Amino acid sequence: MMRWRLALLVAAGAAVWSVAAQAQPYPTRPITIVVPYAAGGVFDTMARIIGARMGELLGQSVIVENMTGAGGIIGVQHVVNAKPDGYTVRLGTVGTHAYNQSIYRRRRYDAVNDFTPVTLFSDQPMVLEGRKDLPASNLAEFIALLKQNGTKMQYGSAGVGSTTHLACALLNARIGVDVTHVPYRGGGPAANDLIGGHIDYMCGNIGTVVARSAAKQSKALALLSRERTPLMPELATAHEQGIKDYDVVTWTAFFLPKGAPMDIVAKLNEATHAAMDTPAIRTRFNALGVVGVAPERRGPEYLAKYLIEEIARWEGPIKAAGLQVD
Repeated sequence: MMRWRLALLVAAGAAVWSVAAQAQPYPTRPITIVVPYAAGGVFDTMARIIGARMGELLGQSVIVENMTGAGGIIGVQHVVNAKPDGYTVRLGTVGTHAYNQSIYRRRRYDAVNDFTPVTLFSDQPMVLEGRKDLPASNLAEFIALLKQNGTKMQYGSAGVGSTTHLACALLNARIGVDVTHVPYRGGGPAANDLIGGHIDYMCGNIGTVVARSAAKQSKALALLSRERTPLMPELATAHEQGIKDYDVVTWTAFFLPKGAPMDIVAKLNEATHAAMDTPAIRTRFNALGVVGVAPERRGPEYLAKYLIEEIARWEGPIKAAGLQVD
């Protein structure tokens, strides 16, 4: 009888402890942000900057864990298989959550259904950049030049399937021209050849374009994001210059595994944007060429809808460029 009562007491105590543990306010232990890129790059730097501030706001450490390989797939799959308890957060980008859905004929994961969207929090606007002696000073002149001489021209990128490649591939498709693509092993070598006049143009992230344009090493012809940016406020968008609804940015968002509780989603969303609204963080992000998104684009519902649109928008250019692999 005593053993039976003792067992009941232990079971009751465990149940009370379980309920109490579940009732504890999130978070109660460190949070891990999984970054699918190598340490030292822009995405890793972004995660560490915003993660440190989020940790202060949430009252827990935020740890950045780099999981590289297979175009970001290894890091993605780690989060897919993690518990949806809010302690494993996925840093997702246009590459991991939009491009990869079309580049692989057999999808390694479902970017829409395998995750819980938390928030879109930053953009890296892209810029159409020509060599310094290119006989064009704006998008209209560039389009005319391309239509007349496109078969003789070349554009460079950081590599096949990179944002810098696909941004120009989409632009060429919208203009209706077929221009030779020259892939490099990174954006740096491509930019060096642009400066040297060995290629005619490229589509670069604004953080690297600003300095080259200011030094007259290249020409900034059009901003490729939907709105002008304070990083280059004088540069008109492609939309303003005649290519309607053209929007190419390297966006960054947070995701949780499928089935994450919405109260945890809300808390992470709030902490993310409180961090992005911190003046010191905003300044550091701007130095990287990164800007925070507008308030109306911050909600998980917006990210869910935006993700579907991005996957659909990039499918055509990826297939047209023959980038699909098994």
